[in-house]
Amino acid sequence: MKTKKDVFNKKNKVPFFQPLITNEDKKEVMKALNSSLLTDGPKLIEFEKEFAKSTNSKYAIGVTNATSALQLSLICSGIKKGDEVIIPNLTFVATASSVILAGATPVLADVDDDTLNISIDSIQKNITKKTKAIIPVHLAGMPCNMKKIIEIGKKNNLKIIEDCAHAIGAKIGGKHVGTFGNAGCFSFYPTKNITTIEGGMIITNCKQLADKIRLKRNHGITRTLENRYTKGRPWEYDVEEPGYNFRLDEIRSALGKNQIKKIKEFNRKREKSFDYYNSKLSKIPGIIVPKKSKNYTSSYHLYIIRILDSFGMNRDELFEKLLAKGIQTSVHYKPLNKFQVCKNKAKKFDSLNKSEKIYEEIISLPFFTNISKNQLDIVIKSIKKIQESTN
Repeated sequence: MKTKKDVFNKKNKVPFFQPLITNEDKKEVMKALNSSLLTDGPKLIEFEKEFAKSTNSKYAIGVTNATSALQLSLICSGIKKGDEVIIPNLTFVATASSVILAGATPVLADVDDDTLNISIDSIQKNITKKTKAIIPVHLAGMPCNMKKIIEIGKKNNLKIIEDCAHAIGAKIGGKHVGTFGNAGCFSFYPTKNITTIEGGMIITNCKQLADKIRLKRNHGITRTLENRYTKGRPWEYDVEEPGYNFRLDEIRSALGKNQIKKIKEFNRKREKSFDYYNSKLSKIPGIIVPKKSKNYTSSYHLYIIRILDSFGMNRDELFEKLLAKGIQTSVHYKPLNKFQVCKNKAKKFDSLNKSEKIYEEIISLPFFTNISKNQLDIVIKSIKKIQESTN
């Protein structure tokens, strides 16, 4: 009997993404499964230490996903009802949702043409008396202009919470993203450079913030599960304030701990594929390929091209033709101002024309750590043939 997975894999010659889970990863997961403590235990602590070491940050706190990471970082940084938080219009909806769930109002800023990241000029135009924070999103793994954003933050007394969901391994001048602002929030969703299936991490160099986040992620309980069952009466703990159940379990922590050790190797492979795409696709008329920068180290999370009128067809038509050939693609992202939740809950004090125009042009090609040269060539040759057929 064929499963849906079998049919899916047979139909698509080149999938959009493919998580890399090794036999070594599976062994570590099985070790964690054999423990009697399946959550809030030693594997989580080990993963947090490895992640802090990898990003050169003082503190790392594992949580259920990047959305909860953003929400906790905002709340524990003092963001509350009536506050405004500036975010880019071109990002996943979770960036906006985390602001709304924290009780604040997302303010949508436009993006830059070259990087697709939040525009410095648009940030400045969106600052009001109610602005309390900025969430720069390192889209596709390309770092934002953090020097300027930090300057704006200091000048206006704003918190900076970096959305690093795409940016594990990304650096500016050798310094890891997520360590420039008050906190950095990461995702381990299956499409990301490393995965824990679901999961997230917060990094910070502020002990007070780290302590608040740890307390808040675990119902506000003052003792960990392991501590409660190994030292004294397990029910003897205090709850200092209301909190959430945002803990990261031992199984996913074991997987993450093993994967983070390989992030440099993973990202080198992704850079090689990125460069190969660029060398071939830059020669096709009507395509703008993503740029590399000498000042930044990308994590090469996504490969996003732009389809111009001179290509001979629009983005949606290319999507359909590639899908018919068994090649999966996607778009990152539909602008936030097009969603009903943002129409109801968000504000803007600047034009969003650039992000809306860019949205009509962008398409994300298949891109993952172990994508083969043959798979890259299938995509490249297919795009060439499609483009030639329009002439």
